[in-house]
Amino acid sequence: MWTVIYIAPTLRLAQKICETLAAEGFLAKQRQASTKKEQYEILVPESEIEDIKDLFNDILHSSLS
Repeated sequence: MWTVIYIAPTLRLAQKICETLAAEGFLAKQRQASTKKEQYEILVPESEIEDIKDLFNDILHSSLS
């Protein structure tokens, strides 16, 4: 089952996060959130959430800097 781990405010950021996760060997995908704003959900397999958690925090901090 895929689980949303983050909602990115731009497509560019969503793509960057997914590419970085993929480069580290994780499955990740993005989809447009069903909101009126342009936002994108980052999804990962539920079974990988614990493994991704620390890496994702690093990715997020470097992406927003």
